[in-house]
Amino acid sequence: MRRTPEQAEQTRLKVIDAGLRLFSQSGYSGTTLAMIAKEAGMSRGPIYWHFENKDELFEAVIAYSQTPLQRLVDAARADTPDPVARMSAFIQGWFDLLVSDKRHRQSFEILMNKTELTQRMARTVRRERELTRAIITLFESLVDDARAQELLPAGDPADLLALQTYTYLMGVTQTWLFSPRLFSLRKHKDYFHRKCLATLFDNAATVLHPGNTGSG
Repeated sequence: MRRTPEQAEQTRLKVIDAGLRLFSQSGYSGTTLAMIAKEAGMSRGPIYWHFENKDELFEAVIAYSQTPLQRLVDAARADTPDPVARMSAFIQGWFDLLVSDKRHRQSFEILMNKTELTQRMARTVRRERELTRAIITLFESLVDDARAQELLPAGDPADLLALQTYTYLMGVTQTWLFSPRLFSLRKHKDYFHRKCLATLFDNAATVLHPGNTGSG
């Protein structure tokens, strides 16, 4: 019996959900397609219908963390003319995804804590680095736009403020994913959102002293 596109997509998502659970528990090298098939309650045949091999399935799993963030980047590039509002929406969206989207959260955790940086992961790592650069470049552009509209004071270089914002977001994310009982991100996400923006405004007006390039 020929499967409908809807049934095929349901099978694909079932495989991805099983992959999310097992990659999260055992990492890439500790997970086999046989294990994923058993977890999904099927043979390996349906898996190969959707994914050529484990690497391709792993990329689909990691895409659940990367694709929503790329959408946030695209929205911040094309949204309202107020660059500060766009920065705020991106930061809020980052935290909202982590607390409300289970697949995104699991995928992010796998990428940060369960991925061996081997040659087999080169394509996944390259895509992640491209996304990182896109986010930092976005914030650099938004800082420049905000200063042009006199919404942010002149001060530290825009590229360093953008890097600061990204490292803040990643720092909160990594800390929470590594030790989720340390604090409730759902309860405190608005606090982290406000502090991220406040830090950006505070440091925007801080001019680096001569010879201090911000590099270690």
